[in-house]
Amino acid sequence: MSRPAPLSITDLLGPAADMLAEVSDHLYGQLLAWLLIAVGIWFTVRTRGLQFRLFGQMLRAIAGSRAGGEGISSFQAFTIGLASRVGTGNIVGVALAITLGGPGAVFWMWVVALVGMATGFIESTLAQMYKIRHPEGTFRGGPAYYISRGLGSRRWAGVFAVVITFVFGFAYEATQANTIAGQIGGLLDARGHSVEPWIIGAVLVALTAPIVFKGIKRVAHVAEWMAPIMALIYALLAIVILVLHATAIPGTFKAIFEGAFGLNATFAGISGGLYAAAINGIKRGLFSNEAGEGSVPNAAATATTSHPVKQGFIQSMGVFVDTIIVCTATALIVMLSGLYDSAANLASPEAVEAADAAKKTLTSDSVAHVLGDWSQYLMVVIIFVFAYSSLLGNYTYAEINVDFLRGSRSNHTWLRLMILVATFVGAVASLDFVWNLSDLAMGAMAVINIVAITLLGKWAFGALRDWEAQNRELRAGQRDEIRFVGKN
Repeated sequence: MSRPAPLSITDLLGPAADMLAEVSDHLYGQLLAWLLIAVGIWFTVRTRGLQFRLFGQMLRAIAGSRAGGEGISSFQAFTIGLASRVGTGNIVGVALAITLGGPGAVFWMWVVALVGMATGFIESTLAQMYKIRHPEGTFRGGPAYYISRGLGSRRWAGVFAVVITFVFGFAYEATQANTIAGQIGGLLDARGHSVEPWIIGAVLVALTAPIVFKGIKRVAHVAEWMAPIMALIYALLAIVILVLHATAIPGTFKAIFEGAFGLNATFAGISGGLYAAAINGIKRGLFSNEAGEGSVPNAAATATTSHPVKQGFIQSMGVFVDTIIVCTATALIVMLSGLYDSAANLASPEAVEAADAAKKTLTSDSVAHVLGDWSQYLMVVIIFVFAYSSLLGNYTYAEINVDFLRGSRSNHTWLRLMILVATFVGAVASLDFVWNLSDLAMGAMAVINIVAITLLGKWAFGALRDWEAQNRELRAGQRDEIRFVGKN
């Protein structure tokens, strides 16, 4: 009588991964997505729509934010946040949202980005107001700090710090590395070549180690040029496709608006119609731009700036760049290529399976369909830069929260080694269990942060009033600069 085969790790974790995925879906779809939208609307009302009326100030804040002295400049803090925000989800995740929700999902991505700009402003302004100085000359701050110093709850601040350290110190690092390895391996396999995943993992570790072992300042210097360049190149790629399909643009936007409100009969009774468009667009928009999650404030706090509101403006613009520019670029690439047949995908009984395939290849295939096979190599480079910059940006969040837990003079060697281990593991392993677990942890992190910024929002409103009063005086010639005076 033969013995049964021993259970593998996959066999043991498979049921747990499925359970975590189900819990995560309920958390996002039934609570967190709507909670974040409600908070975004509330902050939009309380700030009198600052993302619209002060949009020009946001642009000017970024344009004049390069100088930071010995610390980290406002622009560098912006690019750290952008590096973490703009990742592979902007390419593969948007394709998945369109596949599952139809073109209308794009409209709902825009909606959550516009209200999320207000949320991003509030949490980043609070991060500046409650930051502390680090011995190396930079600052540390974020939700753990404003929960502890603003709400007086060291316990919940510690819970938040532990969760975000796990999410950004291991799980998300591993998933970014996994995406890089999958894209490079897939391209080589399609060309008749092959490379062992461990080789890709070793190369990623070699590229990452010199940067993370230099700390946050080194990450800031790399992100300062990498994040804007990657977003610009990708946007230019979308513009080329727009020019080549200029006559189809009106029809594309018509499909987006019709799908958003269930006006297109093709999608009205498919995959939930309006609900599918709304929920998939909302989820992708919210968890692409990260507004309200409590991650980007960690980067916002590192900046040396004259007024907290200035960094709030800059990080709010990051939400706009991430979703309105980068995610829209992906949506247009997919929809204008002619390769994507949303009705066929949504009508098929194998819709979920098709969507999973689209998640991995649809955007790259769409670009290649328009520009030729050579562009697949370009897309691999773009995806690599997106994922690699996210990997570096994520490290910053983990280090800041380790400092909160262990003190500003804590040794980060163990964290940096964990980042390298996660990078290697991510390149060689299937990470369904870790991804689902990190999604759930991210949801818990977001709930804690939403409660905190809602309770502390009055201080950010006050800071905005102070900035507006000083700005009026500046324009009237009554002062030379805008400067915040407050207790840290």
